[in-house]
Amino acid sequence: MKELLWKFFRTGPDAAPITDAQEVKQKFNHLRWRVFASITIGYAFYYIIRQSYSVIKKPLLSSGIVTPTEVGIIGSIFFITYGLGKFANSFMADRVNNKRFFAFGLFMSSLTMTAMGLVNSFVPLAVIWGLNGWFQSYGAGPSIVALNQWFSDRERGTLYGVWFTSHNVGSSFAYFAIAAIVTSYNWSMGFVAAGVIGLIGSVLIFFGMSDRPETQGLPNASVYYGERTQEEVEATKKKKLGSMQWDYVIKNPAVWILGLSSLCCYIARYAVESWGVVYLTSQKGYDMMGAAGVMAYMQVAGIFGALLCGWFSDRFFNHKRNAPALIYGVLYSLSIAGFLWAPQSFTTDMLCMTFYGFTMGALVCYLGGLMAVDIVPKRVTGAAMGMIGLLSYAGAALQEFVTGKLMTITVVNGEKVYDFTYAGDFWVGAAIVSCILATFVWNAKPKE
Repeated sequence: MKELLWKFFRTGPDAAPITDAQEVKQKFNHLRWRVFASITIGYAFYYIIRQSYSVIKKPLLSSGIVTPTEVGIIGSIFFITYGLGKFANSFMADRVNNKRFFAFGLFMSSLTMTAMGLVNSFVPLAVIWGLNGWFQSYGAGPSIVALNQWFSDRERGTLYGVWFTSHNVGSSFAYFAIAAIVTSYNWSMGFVAAGVIGLIGSVLIFFGMSDRPETQGLPNASVYYGERTQEEVEATKKKKLGSMQWDYVIKNPAVWILGLSSLCCYIARYAVESWGVVYLTSQKGYDMMGAAGVMAYMQVAGIFGALLCGWFSDRFFNHKRNAPALIYGVLYSLSIAGFLWAPQSFTTDMLCMTFYGFTMGALVCYLGGLMAVDIVPKRVTGAAMGMIGLLSYAGAALQEFVTGKLMTITVVNGEKVYDFTYAGDFWVGAAIVSCILATFVWNAKPKE
């Protein structure tokens, strides 16, 4: 079975090189944009599945099937398995056929999501959602590696920002569509609908994406863009990357510091995104669709933040991410504080969520991706992403558990009232610490 799986996932052999320069140009440009469209649209489908749970949390709590602590535990299990999977599978992404790997992960995640709608108690929900987390981890690593396989270093910042909008597109769709389905039917149908949508996405990925350029008779992207010679590429291939990748990321203090900064950023990020609907409906009087609308609008703002952050740092900061990350980090912390602590007002909520979405889209793009890629050699990109992803989602898992514990529930006139006072302090504090830690990798550079 192990051999069969490896045979299915391993990257294909190098095809005979195409010698006609015009044919190489046409085929390379055609395939690279298909790959880019596949990873961008495909990862949006991953997020439709992932973010649906945030919408379904309040109906689950209202049903009495689970308590706030159990909801937090379910979310924590997801992020633990996701973080471990992202760490392991990002290493794998440097070696496998990312077309198959990426599509298979979404396919299996969709099946587990559908299964979530068929159970109605804490233990099976926790087990299946944890399994979903593992298959969700097949998404980010292959996307980043595919981006590096098909595009030049000069394009990376801008295109990474465009790809990163898939988070926001998928989440925004989930807030609107899944909230509408849950409101019209029930929480079970929300899970099932998200699973069916994901299955459609896995088919699109499989027929749209491609393995690395060499399997198509095309040159390595670095060679195609004149960044390295073919001899340098071949020398890199001959190296035993496994131990080198591990040693480099484990022994590099900058990777650890950046990972801890991302950990704190993800505490605040997933606090708002995972509990935002519950917070707005229980603390600020929104109905389900109204709360979902505010959160979806936040994701739209995140699209612009992600789109512009790579271009912004490339254009005005000479491809450096340190100063922009600090600017965005300060605004990120202030927006969360305003959302939680400002007087209740629809205008204030929308303004804070606009700033939150815009800065989150940029900051997570920096901490979780661009800065990581910038401080390590290109050949260990997947490994660095895996390491930072592991730490990031450890923060997300910690957030789910701690928030569930810090929330208090009282019954007033027969209605459950949720108190987020201490949880909110935890969220804001994490955002501030993230901002401070990021300054410690201000001048970090890759060492070959």
